[in-house]
Amino acid sequence: MSIRITLRAARVNAGLTLTEAAKMFGINKDTLSKYEQDSTNVPRTFMLNIEQLYKIPIENIFFGKQSEFFRKFERIA
Repeated sequence: MSIRITLRAARVNAGLTLTEAAKMFGINKDTLSKYEQDSTNVPRTFMLNIEQLYKIPIENIFFGKQSEFFRKFERIA
């Protein structure tokens, strides 16, 4: 089982602010913020850039609602 982190955690671990990352992805920071809250339906082009910009394999990123991620984590703890 691989460790998964949220999209927001991946950005923070890469040392990027919301504004910096959004600029690198070529999207608005509000759009990136929405993706971080719910990455269920992010565009394929965005997903292809995640590994390169955040330097983390996409299989290590949780795609879904951030609230679901934390709910699952609470059940494990």
